[in-house]
Amino acid sequence: MIVHFYATLRQVIGQKSVELDMPDGATVRDLVQEMLTRFPALKRELFDEEGNMFAHVHIFVNGRDAPFLEHALDTEVKSEDAIGVFPAVGGG
Repeated sequence: MIVHFYATLRQVIGQKSVELDMPDGATVRDLVQEMLTRFPALKRELFDEEGNMFAHVHIFVNGRDAPFLEHALDTEVKSEDAIGVFPAVGGG
């Protein structure tokens, strides 16, 4: 599964995208855990001190933000899904 990172997250992991091997039945939550295992520095970018994902972080599966998927973070992901991880982005 290819996971694309955007904006400042690319600097944290050192590249635009990574390939992660996820088992059948893996969920978005499992995917996030695998990203943290592989790139521990992401934790401070994605989660607050209590372990809650920041509201300004968005994980998209096939163009849909995870909270709006049928089962939110417990939605199963497939190897062909398009995954994007976005931090807060501002500008003006």
